[in-house]
Amino acid sequence: MVHGELWTLKELFVTPNEYIYWSVQIVMYPFMTGLVAGAFVLSSLYHVFGIKELKDIARFALVFSFALLFAAPVPIILHLQHPFRGINNLMTPHFTSAIAAFGIVFSTYGAIVASELWFLYRKHFVEQSQFLKKKQDKDFGEKLFYLIYTALTLGSFDISKEAQHKDEKAIKILAAIGIPVACFLHGYAGFIFGSVKANALWMTPLMPVIFIMSAVVSGIALCMLTYIVTMEIRKFLACKKQSPTYSPECREEIKSVEVNVIKMTAKYLLFFLIFAISLELLDLIFRGYTATKSWDVLRSVIYEKDFNSIFVFQYGIGNLIPFILFLLPGMTIRRAVVGVVLVMFGVFMMRWNVVIGGQAFSLTFAGYMHYHLPIIPHDWETLKEGLFGALAVFIMPFVLFFFLTKIFPIFGLKESH
Repeated sequence: MVHGELWTLKELFVTPNEYIYWSVQIVMYPFMTGLVAGAFVLSSLYHVFGIKELKDIARFALVFSFALLFAAPVPIILHLQHPFRGINNLMTPHFTSAIAAFGIVFSTYGAIVASELWFLYRKHFVEQSQFLKKKQDKDFGEKLFYLIYTALTLGSFDISKEAQHKDEKAIKILAAIGIPVACFLHGYAGFIFGSVKANALWMTPLMPVIFIMSAVVSGIALCMLTYIVTMEIRKFLACKKQSPTYSPECREEIKSVEVNVIKMTAKYLLFFLIFAISLELLDLIFRGYTATKSWDVLRSVIYEKDFNSIFVFQYGIGNLIPFILFLLPGMTIRRAVVGVVLVMFGVFMMRWNVVIGGQAFSLTFAGYMHYHLPIIPHDWETLKEGLFGALAVFIMPFVLFFFLTKIFPIFGLKESH
């Protein structure tokens, strides 16, 4: 059976060898890389531009970005018919192919994030290593953490004020370099689609910019949602009398910090959301105004076949409603949660409409195809390319984030800068 035949339904005449080859995993790929870039940009707003109101979420966003980084290439690996060949992309990178350039961009970005994390937590690694070294009768877990922290110091145990000052400079430089690299990481995903001359829906120079803006929006939204969930758990533990962290005063303090951080972050989310919506609408108007020879078939896809997914789900539910929610005064946590969930839904629908919508019409401009997402898997192919495969990719960074916070604590550390 041809790859794609399992989930493709054809309408009217379509050449026999045409199918929707790129499934939900290729929708997840730009979605996940966008989250990586957006989380890093949010972190850099504090480290580079010194926006102190974002200080509490900056460290959180950087660690989360690192967790997302590992999940970003997973959709492509799952989509490959020969997954083990995926490593070739990273081991033999070059610029003669847009896909192969991923190895260079991804490796560079990963090195920047890892280096920034190391400088940010170096003092913590040294303190923990020295503390555990002096401790007598260490259990297995403490011995393991001692080895991990000692290895992570990389032999640099100097935590004098001068050394910390150098760390601060390094963090700022890496964050500044990381912003364009993060944008390039996701812009290149848009570049791949925008450079496909054979596909009228993808072929637009605005595609990389649209992808970058929506990436920043989705990354900030996911960081806000995860931050809220984390703070709610902290509040729950703070008011639970059996918990070692029980403290009613601490609960009110956590609540106050949470509200302030979310209110400030929501302003930046709204700022980037305006740009993202404007670019997408500009692209739509530009296509209608220029009305190239492919416009007739594009119009039938945009205004008829995919009207609900584009104008109702993406623009209506995913853009307009959260835009109004964030614009209204008196932001509350509940309203923020609804807003960020809808924002992420809107960005996901944008990716869906680009990837799936771009394959929905025949390259001969005669006939349409419909993609049916496999819900209940009946073999390995429908499992990894279906709903469960997409959910597994989305859940993966949260699991990684949980374990990373055991080594890179996101709360309770004093900033050296």
